[in-house]
Amino acid sequence: MYERFYGFQARPFSKTPDPKFLFLSRTHEEALARLQYAVEEREIVVLTGEIGCGKTTLTRTLMDSLGDRYRVIVVLNPRLTSFDLVKTLAARLRCVVPSGFKSDLLDAVYERLYEDYRSGITPVLIVDEAHLIPYRETFEEIRLLTNFQMDDTNLLSLVLVGQPDLRRKLDLPALSAFKQRVRGLLRGGVIGEDETGAYIGHRVAVGGRDEPLFTDAAVRSIFRYSGGIPRIINSLAHMSLLEGFARDADMVDESMVRSAAREIGLNGYCKDTEKV
Repeated sequence: MYERFYGFQARPFSKTPDPKFLFLSRTHEEALARLQYAVEEREIVVLTGEIGCGKTTLTRTLMDSLGDRYRVIVVLNPRLTSFDLVKTLAARLRCVVPSGFKSDLLDAVYERLYEDYRSGITPVLIVDEAHLIPYRETFEEIRLLTNFQMDDTNLLSLVLVGQPDLRRKLDLPALSAFKQRVRGLLRGGVIGEDETGAYIGHRVAVGGRDEPLFTDAAVRSIFRYSGGIPRIINSLAHMSLLEGFARDADMVDESMVRSAAREIGLNGYCKDTEKV
């Protein structure tokens, strides 16, 4: 709708976590660097954050940054028993298994991991929505995967991504052995007020427009309503552009952001608008 009107070649504030739109705020840049380091060192790393803070985009960017020396295995549905997890891993590694017994599956997984090690390949297991892992035994199985190692290194890297509930689970006494193996507990962050304008400008530019589109007051308003959460920033910016298009406006101003906040039904809309 508004793409042609504002000169975009791609929708700049899509909900899809497209890595090319990633804006590395200070928090996200640090998290990405630490994820990359943990993967290179074949460690267990945990990334947590609220819904919409950029965890999925960070994970996609991590995957895109890895070269041919890495084999990435992604588990999108973590509601698995420990046995299901081993079966899934064996299938993703394309292991040849003589039977369906767990011991045979684990032997086949180890053999494939060792083959990768000798070939200079690092397998990377990424478990998304890891806060939904239902069983202590599944966490224990993940921990035991780190027993697949040579004298000086593990045979695979493990990345767990989830909402803050994941941290609370890891604090449970029953998971203390697992937590001891974790080498990094990272937080996906929000965009700071001083970075919100750069974030919006970055996405506008990647979308194909060279000229500024949001007034300074509009940017401040977007930050105030969104709290710096990238997904909410995107929703507000998208709805504001629709409002600007409907008004035939050259620039998005604060009144359009307020209308967008009302349309989305953000908490605090009435209180905030009373202060304006």
